[in-house]
Amino acid sequence: MSTTRDEAMAALRDWSIPGRRADLVAAAWQAGETNVSALAEASRTSRPTVYADLRSRGIDPDHRPKEHTDMSAPVVIDGIDGTSLENVQELVDQFARKHPGDDDAITGYIHSTTPIFYAVHRYNELRSLLAAEEHARRDRDRALHLVETRWEALNTAANWLAAHHAYVVAVADAHIAIDMWADRAAAAAKATGFEGDPAADLIRVYRERILAEGHPPVEPGTYGDNEARQLRENLDRTHERRKKLAAETLGMARPATQ
Repeated sequence: MSTTRDEAMAALRDWSIPGRRADLVAAAWQAGETNVSALAEASRTSRPTVYADLRSRGIDPDHRPKEHTDMSAPVVIDGIDGTSLENVQELVDQFARKHPGDDDAITGYIHSTTPIFYAVHRYNELRSLLAAEEHARRDRDRALHLVETRWEALNTAANWLAAHHAYVVAVADAHIAIDMWADRAAAAAKATGFEGDPAADLIRVYRERILAEGHPPVEPGTYGDNEARQLRENLDRTHERRKKLAAETLGMARPATQ
């Protein structure tokens, strides 16, 4: 699930126009990325530079904006968190004790709580899957960016072999990050959403009890294997070209023994 913060961080990683960096740092901050170390890594600068960039755009880094909604926190409606039907049974039992002998009221309560349980269960499950995809996407993008910064570091590395090893490790880690994101994305894409569901009661609870209370809408993403495959191919293609360049450098630094 790509977010405004992810897009802002991607733009920050690609900054090149002089004076543009501070604008992008500020945009990423306002989009929700308030981790100064992450901003420094993305912009290829230092923490003091990030602080200076923020202040130059009228932002006090000591006053962080309100954090975005925690997508991993479960939603609870009328005491129902959707984790277990036992939770609903306890509520029904409590209601029955307060309305002894009123079978119609008890039946009505059961009918009202059942769709809430299934709607909350589905919402929390999908919400958790989307949060996992988002975190994995962020780790993936950070790993791919680290590949580039490790490669750039070779230009001025005092210990070239150690720096090149760090680059090779970054490439391997990026492959792992892509695979982990692909797994999370596949799970989120296969989840069941709400829009178009024939169960009218679930849609009603979703719209009138979940969204109406300020919780964000959730729907499965349109993820596919193509994005992961393209990322792997681009990473491998670039790495192969760089291996040839590295071999040429090593060949010049270490002439073959006669």
